Amino acid sequence: MSLDRAAVAKIAKLARLKTDPDRLEAMASELNRILSFVEELQAVNTDNVAPMTSVQPMKLRQREDVVTDGGNPEAVLKNAPQRQGDFYTVPKVVE
Repeated sequence: MSLDRAAVAKIAKLARLKTDPDRLEAMASELNRILSFVEELQAVNTDNVAPMTSVQPMKLRQREDVVTDGGNPEAVLKNAPQRQGDFYTVPKVVE
């Protein structure tokens, strides 16, 4: 795929970018190099490659999920500016 000045101008307009007409040729060249690199990447066979989130193998540290505090709404709500029963009361912000 190759982009010309008209295609770059249209892309810039759609992206709402102000472009200098004198720079359109240089931008077309840069975008063509980027698209060429993407085409090279698409040629790589990744069928047997597992997706990964990082280049380093990582394992998340996990802790035991134990409730250590709770069951005492009075202590939790004692600093609440407003409350209704065992719940915080907040002003309505969305109508």
